[in-house]
Amino acid sequence: MGSLFRSEEMTLCQLFLQSEAAYACVSELGELGLVQFRDLNPDVNAFQRKFVNEVRRCDEMERKLRFLEKEIKKDGIPMLDTGDNPDAPVPREMIDLEATFEKLENEMKEVNGNTEALKRNYLELTELKHILRKTQTFFEEAEIHHVQAMHDPSLTEENFGLLGEEQSHRAGQALRLGFVAGVIVREKIPAFERMLWRVCRGNVFLRQAEIDTPLEDPVTGDQVNKSVFIIFFQGEQLKSRVKKICEGFRATLYPCPETPAERREMAIGVMTRIEDLNTVLGQTQDHRHRVLVAAARNIKIWFIKVRKIKAIYYTLNMLNLDVTQKCLIAECWCPVQDLDRIQQALRRGTERSGSSVPSILNRMKTKEVPPTYNRNNKFTQGFQNIIDAYGISTYQEVNPAPWAIISFPFLFAVMFGDFGHGFIMFLVGLYLVTREKQLQAQKINNEIFDMFFGGRYIILLMGFFSMYTGLIYNDIFSKSVKLFDSSWDPHDPQTNLRYTAGTLNGSVSLTLDPNVSFIKGGPYPFGLDPVWALSSNKITALNSFKMKLSVIFGVSQMALGVVLSIVNHRFFNRKLDIYCGFIPQVIFLISIFGYLVCEIFIKWIIFTVKDAPTAPNLLIGLIQMFLFQTEEKNIWYSGQRGFQAFLVVLAGICVPWMWLIKPLYQRHQQKHGQEFDFGEAFTHQSIHTIEYCLGCVSHTASYLRLWALSLAHAQLSEVLWNMVMRIALQIDGYGGAFLLAAVFSFWACATVVVLILMEGLSAFLHTLRLHWVEFNSKFYDGQGYKFHPFSFDDLSEYSIED
Repeated sequence: MGSLFRSEEMTLCQLFLQSEAAYACVSELGELGLVQFRDLNPDVNAFQRKFVNEVRRCDEMERKLRFLEKEIKKDGIPMLDTGDNPDAPVPREMIDLEATFEKLENEMKEVNGNTEALKRNYLELTELKHILRKTQTFFEEAEIHHVQAMHDPSLTEENFGLLGEEQSHRAGQALRLGFVAGVIVREKIPAFERMLWRVCRGNVFLRQAEIDTPLEDPVTGDQVNKSVFIIFFQGEQLKSRVKKICEGFRATLYPCPETPAERREMAIGVMTRIEDLNTVLGQTQDHRHRVLVAAARNIKIWFIKVRKIKAIYYTLNMLNLDVTQKCLIAECWCPVQDLDRIQQALRRGTERSGSSVPSILNRMKTKEVPPTYNRNNKFTQGFQNIIDAYGISTYQEVNPAPWAIISFPFLFAVMFGDFGHGFIMFLVGLYLVTREKQLQAQKINNEIFDMFFGGRYIILLMGFFSMYTGLIYNDIFSKSVKLFDSSWDPHDPQTNLRYTAGTLNGSVSLTLDPNVSFIKGGPYPFGLDPVWALSSNKITALNSFKMKLSVIFGVSQMALGVVLSIVNHRFFNRKLDIYCGFIPQVIFLISIFGYLVCEIFIKWIIFTVKDAPTAPNLLIGLIQMFLFQTEEKNIWYSGQRGFQAFLVVLAGICVPWMWLIKPLYQRHQQKHGQEFDFGEAFTHQSIHTIEYCLGCVSHTASYLRLWALSLAHAQLSEVLWNMVMRIALQIDGYGGAFLLAAVFSFWACATVVVLILMEGLSAFLHTLRLHWVEFNSKFYDGQGYKFHPFSFDDLSEYSIED
């Protein structure tokens, strides 16, 4: 708790590491994770540092591992993750790792190249197979057109446009048509056909047929739909144009024999070659699979080893060489409490390297402000993250995190007080907490899930406290539950007739009047009496209750913040801040708002329901207190006017006390030789005084959000019930049962999405504001910087450019 309450005491140390032992010592310190190295070469270019070649080699090994990882994922092979954390390899093992990765990469590239070539050949043979099958029909049709052209040249010229302008058929010469056959992507067929028609002026004959099954692209692996086509033409000029168009549309042309016998013979040869290719492809894929399976067993371990090596050399680049070139000098921040553990790690590293010269650790004196290090566990880390998001604690000042462990979920629950909603939130938090090891092992890469999982203990406590406040409010999904006998005897104040069950089921609006209904002489044992759920003046009564509670909680938390400020003043020996800061701040806060809280409690205790008409109004009384004009009806004890005037005067005295005494005293001390800028100190103290005095007023009003959001949450929950569930519950019969099932699903979804997620997020943000502004501003500077130790637990990307 000590480290959480106040950050660890840190010290700046100097390390002297022998060159042969530096790698092993830094490795041991990385496993320990308690040392933050300083860069002693800030002006040296990253590419000119001593170990830049080793870092580059690690980058190259990482590239090869990422290549293997990509190939493994492409084949859907699971990568074994045993959770082992191997030690950083020794430098000589780096050569073996490089050789292993080089061999695997070359082997995979060779296999991929061979596979791509085989698939390309397979694709060509498959396309040729489809051409040979489908062009037989095309040739038969062309033969028919050829015969018709010989007997009816006008038909051929007019309908097919195959003869052109020469009209050589008129001389009785037989037509001889040329052709090209190929395969094209199916989506390009319409544009391909239009281009042929326009360029060749209609003097070609195109036939095409779709290939039934998609074909695999050998490069990308995508499935592509293609079509077979054959183009008949006459003359070398048209042949040249047709081939250029095919080339432009990336159509693949294949040789196709003219005679059926030759086509059959080629088809047989193609089928034989396809069968051989299938066999070779299968063997190649099996070999590829075996290589990747073997790599998948070790790739996680390899990644850890390479990144540890890279992190070590990256850190060694931050060190300096002494004049003898035999010793590396480092400077680092580390916790004083862990100096012995750091010494032991250095000894282990020296022994592991076989060096006979021990490593030396010296503590250094410095005026630099050390980094802030709060030692946390998995329970407190979430609350510490909330505080760090506002600002890192100034070195060794009071840490607000331990106080937020209770106050944060409680203030959230005040705004989110519903037992049912809190129970659902509690179950979600409980699931995340009890299954944290399994969920961590799954390594779910989702930003929203990571946010909820990181705050699992916060969610658990927010749900638990919401269940508690829900019982206090007697609110369970907007419904009240009778846990004890009610202390109310509701009846009509005019006729003095007691309400019956039949009356309550009617349309009569029930108003609870404490003067005539509260007859049993005692309060409800725990929480709110459930009979208030039937009352039309429920909101009026709850408003007063929750508003006063909000003021009490707000003033109490602000007072705690002011009290914590004296802990900082005493620790840093700031006596002037105690006498000119803490004391007048406490007096100012208690004189006005502490007095208001006391009035609330006294009013609850002294005044009964019979005294309600004559009970003083606290808000009006507070205003009149500042005006020194308290009315008779707001006088409820003797000497009230004088005492309240004394409190206002006392609070008024505190303002110049906070404002002037500190800078004037510092100016007086200047005469004894201390350097001091009075104008700057006076301006700073003026701003601080104005901020505190006005903040006490505005911050107290800001805590009224506890009442406002609590009321809004309860009313929204009640509206959702009345407009959704209540309608379905009023319908009898089987139809009502089916409608209830559908309506319940809608109501449950709306409850989770609107009332738990959206309202919960709203209450969370308002609670965050209350802690950051209203509470932290009383004692917390948050001007520090975080301790980032060199640790293998966080193997982030270390690169030369960083």
